[in-house]
Amino acid sequence: MNAKSKPSFADRMNERVEEALAEDPFQRDEAFIESLMPYLELWSRYFDAEVTGFETLPESGPMLLVGNHSGGTIVPDTPVTLHGWYRERGIADPLLGLAFDGSFGVPGYETLMRKLGEIPASHDNALKALRAGNSVLVYPGGAKECYRPWTERNCIEFAGHRGFVRLALRAGVPVVPVVAHGGHHTTFVISRGDELAKQIGMDRFRLSVAPIVFAVPWGVSIPVLPGVPLPAKINVELGPPLDWSEYGPEAADDQEIVDRCYEEITTKMQLTLDRLARAYPYPVAQRLLSLLPFSKRRSDRNDEDGEDV
Repeated sequence: MNAKSKPSFADRMNERVEEALAEDPFQRDEAFIESLMPYLELWSRYFDAEVTGFETLPESGPMLLVGNHSGGTIVPDTPVTLHGWYRERGIADPLLGLAFDGSFGVPGYETLMRKLGEIPASHDNALKALRAGNSVLVYPGGAKECYRPWTERNCIEFAGHRGFVRLALRAGVPVVPVVAHGGHHTTFVISRGDELAKQIGMDRFRLSVAPIVFAVPWGVSIPVLPGVPLPAKINVELGPPLDWSEYGPEAADDQEIVDRCYEEITTKMQLTLDRLARAYPYPVAQRLLSLLPFSKRRSDRNDEDGEDV
């Protein structure tokens, strides 16, 4: 008689994820976001974060915001971007984020994400959100970009994912490049672990990476132990929006146009990231130096003299 095998942890996790994905994806809670703003403010202050470029955006949505993903498990520039958005445009102007569906299987964290306006990443969910008049934030690079090695910290890496281009073409909405710099200095990714992921079957957890990182205070570790992010100076630059509506929704099925749009936005974002990397070559050192008393006095003096600081 064969005893029924006990479900593995991966099986139980996937079952939980499937149950979560069957729920209504749109559960954003404005009151919850309002209560969270002081904490997002503290988070932004920790990184001396600046989010700029709002003056280039349309006054209202929908828009598709396309960002680069950095910093490992904690991805510090995402809450920085959300804080900047709601501070500038108000909580009544929704910014929904497409999130890794596997994270919706984590009890507690799943509730936090839903109330914050995160929705499981899928073409259908994103299209529904945009057609309802919401702006949507997507990170096409996903885990591949989020865990790119330290040597590639100043690279835009979307891994060839073009689904966001097809989404924008079908929806006919402005596309806003969101370029963040500094987040990949908060931890050190030693290896993305592509081959290791295949060997240990990370696909069971809906992942194609098995990263090795150096994080405080654990040292060399895995992302299950996210550690404390280093206080790197974070800059996020938005816009100006790209208008692909002239191609029409049928262009979503034209590979040549899709490739052209993909090259356009990734090239623009890389040029912006290159510029930010030149302006802030040492984000951790620059953030720590900004805390010194003489740094504030110098800044105040520059303001009084009318200098561009």
